[in-house]
Amino acid sequence: MTERKPQGMRWDTWIDQQINEAAERGAFDNLPGAGKPLPDRGDEDFGQSWLREYVQREGVPIEELLPPPLRLRKQAELLTRRAPGLRSEQEVREAVADLNQQILDWRRIPVGPPIFVPLVDEEETVGRWRDAQRAPTPAPARTDAGRAGPERRRWWRSWRRRGRPGRTGPPDGG
Repeated sequence: MTERKPQGMRWDTWIDQQINEAAERGAFDNLPGAGKPLPDRGDEDFGQSWLREYVQREGVPIEELLPPPLRLRKQAELLTRRAPGLRSEQEVREAVADLNQQILDWRRIPVGPPIFVPLVDEEETVGRWRDAQRAPTPAPARTDAGRAGPERRRWWRSWRRRGRPGRTGPPDGG
C-alpha cells in the first residue's frame, strides 16, 4: 500500500515523486512493449480503438456490447439465418420460444433505448426450416450412351404417338 500524501505537498508534486521513486527501483523495467511506439490505428478516437482491441483480446463477442433491444433484434436475425441448419422442427420451435420469452421479459422492464423489438414468427421460421429440409430431386443417372433414362422413354413415346404401321386406335393404347 502506498503511503499517504504528506500535508502541505501538492498532488502533482507527490505523484511525480512516487513515479520517480518507482523508476529508481526499476518497477518500469522490462515491461511488454518497452521502447516501442504506441500503435497508430488511424482512429481519431483512441478510446474507441482501445475498447475494440480490449474486446478482441478478451474474446468478447461484439454483440455483448449492444444495448438489450438491439442485441435481441440481432439474435432474431441470427435465428432466422441459422434455423434451416437446426436438426428438427421441435428444436426450431424451442429456439423461437426461448427468444420470444427473452423479448417478452425485456418488454416488461425495458432497459436501454426505447426500440421496438417484434416477436419472432414461429410458423414463418418453421416454414423456412421445412423449405430448407426439402431435398432437391436427384438428377437421373446417366447411361453408357450419355442419355438419361427419361429422355430415352420420351423418344419411345414420341415414336408410339406417330403410330406404327398397321396399328389402329388411340396412340396411348387407351
